[in-house]
Amino acid sequence: MYNNPKTIGKVVAGLQQYIKDVIIADDGSNAETRILIDQLAAHDPEHIHVQHLPVNRGKGAAVKAGLQRALELGFSHALQVDADGQHNLGDIPQFLECMRTAPDALIMGAPQFGEDIPAIRKYGRKLTTLMIALEAGTLKLPDAMCGFRIYPLVATCSLHTLCARMCFDPEIMIRAHWAGIPVQAVPTRVRYLSAEEGGVSHFRGVHDNVLNVGLHTTLVLQAPLRWLLRYIKVHKA
Repeated sequence: MYNNPKTIGKVVAGLQQYIKDVIIADDGSNAETRILIDQLAAHDPEHIHVQHLPVNRGKGAAVKAGLQRALELGFSHALQVDADGQHNLGDIPQFLECMRTAPDALIMGAPQFGEDIPAIRKYGRKLTTLMIALEAGTLKLPDAMCGFRIYPLVATCSLHTLCARMCFDPEIMIRAHWAGIPVQAVPTRVRYLSAEEGGVSHFRGVHDNVLNVGLHTTLVLQAPLRWLLRYIKVHKA
């Protein structure tokens, strides 16, 4: 998370209705947000674990820090949600049931959007979906940008990723697919909050789009070899 003081308390409370242990990966937030996070942890130090990154390094860096912390704490899986309150935490039981049914899988949220989705996000996702299909060699993978997902920790943490910012979300799904990790989808409602509700986008138009172009160019160039290696691995098994 990065500077979400209006929503983080509600997100943590919502999570703890279903999962006791919560890791807050703080991506170099401001002093106000850091104090609030530490106060949340002080109320439940046994179950709320805080990972402060000293400077803002990007969403991918924060997620990787959180996953590594979960692995160190002895967990087999980690549920990721964004701290801005856009995810419907009432869908967590469906994610957990899918995890129990397919414990080796990366469980991805398949977002169901309303009319509040910004146009740039809507059409940007369509382009990302096209690139994902080219990289994966299949149209069967779910939306790669949804930050509501469950990771099998050992398998996920063994994957090498290049991106530390927003482009981490699609990259980790593609690399998981290439590695033979099953990918499952769970439909979930996504709502974009207003600024008054605490909805804040940290997507930096030019910078993050340049990173996305660079990432997808790299993945497309790697794709043919990765398809071949995955084919060999699957058929050897």
